[in-house]
Parts: sequence; C-alpha cells; structure tokens
Amino acid sequence: MLKNNPVMKKLVETGEERIGKLAQQLLSNEKFVATVQTLVARSLAAKGTLDSTLRTALSAMNLPSTADLEQLRSKVDDLERMLASVEGKVDTLVAAKSSSKK
Repeated sequence: MLKNNPVMKKLVETGEERIGKLAQQLLSNEKFVATVQTLVARSLAAKGTLDSTLRTALSAMNLPSTADLEQLRSKVDDLERMLASVEGKVDTLVAAKSSSKK
C-alpha cells in the first residue's frame, strides 16, 4: 500500500538523492578520507596486536593457536597422501607377486 503511494515514492527518491549527495561530499573531502584510512590502519594494527597477544597467552597455557592447528592439519594431509601412495605401491607389489605365482 505504501509502495504505491506517490508521496511515499517521492519521499524515498528525495531521501536517496540527498544521501547520495552527502556520500559524494564526504568522499570528496580529503580530510574525511584520510581520517577513515587512519582508522582502518589503526584497526588493523590493533587486530595484529590482539592476535599476537592471544597467541602468546595460548602458548603460555600450552594450548594450540589457529596457526598451530592449521600447520598440524597440513601435516596430517601430507601423511594421508604418503600413506595412500604407500598403499598403492604395496597393492601393486602384492598383485605382481600373486600373478607371478600363477
């Protein structure tokens, strides 16, 4: 009902237009853009510090970090591939030995 109302449509269009102009003004303001960039850089630096502190705390409690678990997962995957290769070679040897007995 409100979607078909011409007054409501005009209101929404006007609001969208004004928000677009405001966004354009903000993005053309060098000081605003510089401030946003600074905030993003500081946020990333804070995240790095937090990650480092968390790794240290987990290590102190003798608990694995996410990186430790990923490294372990990678090693397990490597072992699974090696085991599959060895199984394939053993199967080939067993098949060759059984076919030579016949």
